[in-house]
Amino acid sequence: MDFTSLAQVRTRIDELDNQLVALIAERGKCVKAAAAFKTDDAEVRAPDRVQQVVALARRRASEHGLPEEIIESVYRAMIGAFIDYELRQHQQLTQQKSRTDAPA
Repeated sequence: MDFTSLAQVRTRIDELDNQLVALIAERGKCVKAAAAFKTDDAEVRAPDRVQQVVALARRRASEHGLPEEIIESVYRAMIGAFIDYELRQHQQLTQQKSRTDAPA
């Protein structure tokens, strides 16, 4: 893409950021859904899965000419935030289930 001004660059960044936020929100819905399938905090944290996702992101970054360190940093921050979110979701689901299962 050829830019002729900083304003054009910033406009394009804003457009991309809008798309990224929409995609991250969609990812968040998947994370929330995943919480229902997990039985404990260890399954939520899933360090092996984290490594798998980061490794795949690094390969994809390389294919697109982006330094792998940048995407790893972004992904680790995003995954960390989503793990915290999923832990809260999992805790809420566990509490709801225990209230539902409790004798009346």
